[in-house]
Amino acid sequence: MADTITVREFRDGDVAEILDVFRAALGETPVLKRTPELFAWKHLDNPFGRSIILLAESGGRLAGVRAFMRWELATPDGRTLRCVRAVDTATHPAYLRRGIFKRLTMEAIDVATGDGVDLIFNTPNVKSGAGYLKMGWSVVGPIGIMVRPRFSALRGTGRAETLPAPSDFLRSPVPARPLAVPDRPARGLRTPRTQAYLEWRYAGHPTARYFMVDAAGTVGYLRPNHRGARRELVVSEVIGPDPAAAIAAAHRASTADYVAAWFSSGGPERRAAIWNGLAPVPKVSALTLVCRPLGELHLDPTELASWDLALGDLELL
Repeated sequence: MADTITVREFRDGDVAEILDVFRAALGETPVLKRTPELFAWKHLDNPFGRSIILLAESGGRLAGVRAFMRWELATPDGRTLRCVRAVDTATHPAYLRRGIFKRLTMEAIDVATGDGVDLIFNTPNVKSGAGYLKMGWSVVGPIGIMVRPRFSALRGTGRAETLPAPSDFLRSPVPARPLAVPDRPARGLRTPRTQAYLEWRYAGHPTARYFMVDAAGTVGYLRPNHRGARRELVVSEVIGPDPAAAIAAAHRASTADYVAAWFSSGGPERRAAIWNGLAPVPKVSALTLVCRPLGELHLDPTELASWDLALGDLELL
């Protein structure tokens, strides 16, 4: 029956049917609403460009979706890599075990290669991770988590199935906005923190609500989140000359059960997090980073030491 599956490129009128496939295959919660606004934010209004999106059809019905979201990464020698992130993928339950995920992914790789993309990266879940490895991806490494708990973390006071109320996490919530703070040079593969990126990523997200602290000319972007029964305040990003001041301000503003963050080893943000009492949690990984190079990169992206990241780069968008 595989020959009854046809593949074509996305058209703007496909959004409603794509969202139906996402809901059927992946479900939907009050926290994760699969809305046209979220789809447009991620795939159409992205400052790095419109996503590569391929669709599988059978008998006039949409059977599967594969999206590569555009991204850019700066290198320590000043180059900018054209990248994509393998994000939204779904096969309608009526068309499982027909090879749709693999076919769409391999054809999307061909499109990306022809378009001059240098690198694909993503953070798959356990279920799909093995499939990516079979298609040529390499494991870069685990993305851990650093936390500074309060006594309330012992009992937990949150509800994972509900939308976070900012007042339950922050004393005086300040909505995120882009500030004219220059980013430091990249120490590894690093998302350029441009004004357009910050506006889109933190101020413009249609479903996740981000907030900010501003201290000593350094900004921290914060995301309230429920982790099981516990209220988690994620420091998604810190930009500016004094990351310790921004992380300290985030902790002072927090009323959550704990503050969480993660930054690449060796960078000033990680040192600032440790200085402020955020300790790496042993043997706990928030995500696993994988990648598939498509061209000559002059560095090894399969080594975690080649990356210069914060949680905001890798949060599941």
